[in-house]
Amino acid sequence: MGSITRVLPPISTDEAALPGNGVQAKEDAPRGLSSAIFTPLRIGNGKITLSHRLVLAPLTRNRGVPLKPNATPEDPNRIWYPGDLIKEYYIQRTTPGGLLITEGLPPNLEGNGMPGVPGLFCEEQKKGWKSVVDAVHEKGGYIYAQLWNAGRASIPQHTGMPTISASATPYEGDELYSYPPPGSSKQVMYRDFPPVELSHEGIKKQIADYVAAAKAAVEECGFDGVEIHGGNGYLPEQFLSSNINKRNDEYGGSPEKRCRFVLELMDALAGAIGEDRLAIRLTPFGLFNQTRGMQRMETWGHLCKELKKKHNLSYVHFLEPRYEQVHSLEEKKKYLESWGFKDVDLKVFRDIFGDTPFFSAGGWNDKNTWGVLEEKIYDAFAIGRLFLSTPDLVNRFKKGQPLNAYDRSRFYGPFPDPEVGYTDYPIFEDVEKSGKPLVT
Repeated sequence: MGSITRVLPPISTDEAALPGNGVQAKEDAPRGLSSAIFTPLRIGNGKITLSHRLVLAPLTRNRGVPLKPNATPEDPNRIWYPGDLIKEYYIQRTTPGGLLITEGLPPNLEGNGMPGVPGLFCEEQKKGWKSVVDAVHEKGGYIYAQLWNAGRASIPQHTGMPTISASATPYEGDELYSYPPPGSSKQVMYRDFPPVELSHEGIKKQIADYVAAAKAAVEECGFDGVEIHGGNGYLPEQFLSSNINKRNDEYGGSPEKRCRFVLELMDALAGAIGEDRLAIRLTPFGLFNQTRGMQRMETWGHLCKELKKKHNLSYVHFLEPRYEQVHSLEEKKKYLESWGFKDVDLKVFRDIFGDTPFFSAGGWNDKNTWGVLEEKIYDAFAIGRLFLSTPDLVNRFKKGQPLNAYDRSRFYGPFPDPEVGYTDYPIFEDVEKSGKPLVT
């Protein structure tokens, strides 16, 4: 019946170790429990007090259980839900007063970009996520659901539906979708399956599906809040990016109009679940999924000013400008310089959001975080890959213990042995007998 195993691209030695973000730790900075990392932080408009500032970043790891386990090429499975393994993953990384952000959860079938991803649009998924949330709360932790709509970053063979986007803009070049289509063993190129431009009614439907998923998250599953994935080249950022959004109506044609979809989405969500339970992740300088648009500061500057003016969000979550999933640190620096952003940082967005809690993700580790929060630009770090490989990461930061190295080849399932490279990483006391390497 073919394969749904992801085909991995080549990985550089540096990327496989510690991809950087260009930030260096301050030599004389306080470390361990003396650091600002281990001071309380209030989010949710003061309704939640975090005990520390190390947040589990959202990580797609494709460990969902297929709703149709006996699928065939003629009748493939298209829906996954969270089972006990996913629950164990979040339990392992829960600390009293700590915040976890889930992997991206598609709010509808057409929004799912990869196999193995558990969404939040059917009863089995809601039941599974409620079990996860209950377990995290039992250990004293907090958990937000990240809602993720892949938009054009998918293929119709995967969802059984046309892919959608701001415009019918195909991918450029020969970039391959990471998984062979159901019933096949051969990858296909994105460009051969261009998306359908969302009509005004289609836009309303997507927003309604986000709202339904958000309400299910907080009202049925018990999540503490919802984070919208507004970056990494997925549907919201497809509207924001001038090279993808080619519309000439009220949703495109200028920085202000390209922001309209995201602003309408956030308005609807704030009305449905409350702005104190709503957050957003943004990647203003990202290139992932061919987001190569211009007018970056004009677009994201307008978006952020409008968000701050309209809503008192629980927090905002940004990706570091020099960190990139598809390019090395040096390559990304060259892109930024070509745009005139040689010395860019996130301070301009922090200034816009003022006292809204401000999270930074991308390239943070136990070597470059010290002394950063003390500068008051960021309020917390969202850490992904090293939190995956180090379930007791918070405790190791406290004690100055080295972190576990991660296995990049086990990031993206589905796998026949899904626990490997997911829930089998050891706590520090078990590292020696596990035989797994540490980051040196």
